[in-house]
Amino acid sequence: MTSPLALVALLVAAAPTPPTPLALPGGEGGIGLDDLRFAPALRRILVPAGRTGRLDLVDPRSRSVEVVEGFSRSPPGGRGHGEGTTSADAGAGFVFAIDRTDRTLVAVDPGAKRIVARAKLEGGPDYVRWVEPTGEVWVTEPSRQAIETFRFQGGATPALTRTGRIAVPAGPESLVVDAANARAYTNTFQDATVALDVRSHAVTATWPNGCRGARGIALDADRAWVFVGCDEGTAVALDAGHGGRRLGSARTGEGVDGIAYSPERSHLYVPAADAATLSVLAVREDGRLEPLGTLPTAPGAHCAASDGASEVYVCDPRGGRLLVLADPYPASRGTPSR
Repeated sequence: MTSPLALVALLVAAAPTPPTPLALPGGEGGIGLDDLRFAPALRRILVPAGRTGRLDLVDPRSRSVEVVEGFSRSPPGGRGHGEGTTSADAGAGFVFAIDRTDRTLVAVDPGAKRIVARAKLEGGPDYVRWVEPTGEVWVTEPSRQAIETFRFQGGATPALTRTGRIAVPAGPESLVVDAANARAYTNTFQDATVALDVRSHAVTATWPNGCRGARGIALDADRAWVFVGCDEGTAVALDAGHGGRRLGSARTGEGVDGIAYSPERSHLYVPAADAATLSVLAVREDGRLEPLGTLPTAPGAHCAASDGASEVYVCDPRGGRLLVLADPYPASRGTPSR
C-alpha cells in the first residue's frame, strides 16, 4: 500500500512545472508576437518583437537578450500582430526579418546588431524564410495569395533583389523549407498543404491535410515528414516523400497557430492560444503522433520554438514576454511501433 507521503511525492512529480517567464525589452503593455525561430548557427532564439521596433536575439544558455533596433514602432495597446517586425529567419550569417508597418524586408548583421539591407515588398508580409539552395529569401503575402522571392547578396555591400512571385491560391499560411531536398511547404488557410520546388518556383503538389483551418507548419527533414497544426485543435503528420499521405494525427487544445519540432527528441510542440496549453506529441517511427502530455502556458500564447535541446520557448503576446518550458518527457526517436 502506498503511504500518504509517497503518494504526495508522486503527485508532485507528475504535476506540470510552471513556465519560467522571460521579459522582453519594451514588453510592458503586450507585444504582437507571431513567429519564433531557433537559429542553430547563431545559437539564438529569434524573437521579432512587433510594435517595440526591435528584433530580440535570445541566448538559450544564459537567457540574455540582445537587441537590433531600426524597425517600425507603435505605442502599447491592442493584442494583434499587424505592426512592426513579426517574423524572422537566419541564413548565410545574417538574419532576415519583415516589417509589417512599412512593408519591407531587411537583412540584419547579427554581430553588429544593425540592419544592412532593405527591400520594399509588394504586399503585406506574414512569414519570412531563408532558402539555402538558391540563396533566396521568401516572404509570404496572404493578401496577394503569393510568396515574394528575393536574391540575397552578402559581402561588403549586402543587397536584397526581387526575383519573382509564386502564386499560392487560398494561401499561403506559414512556410517551412527543406534545404536538403530543395523543397518548401506551405498551407492554404483551409484544408490543404502545398509543396513547392525552390529552384523552379513551381507548385509541385497539393495534399489534403484533414484540417478545417490549417495554420502552423514544421518539418522532419531526415524523414521528409511535414507537420501541420490545425486551428480547431489537431496536429497532423504527412509523408512528403510518398505523395503527402497522412501518417497520423492527434488532438490538442484549440486555437493552434505556430508549431515547433525537435528532431533531437522527435517531439512536436503544439501551443494552443484558446486552451492556454502546450501539447507535447511524440513522433513515432511510423509517423504516428502520440500525446505525451500538456504543459501550462498563457491565454493567447500561440507560437513556439525548440532550442535544440530540452526547452521550448512559447510566445506570450499579452504579457509581452516569452515563456520557457522544460520538456519533461523522454526522447522518442527510435521508439518502436506498436
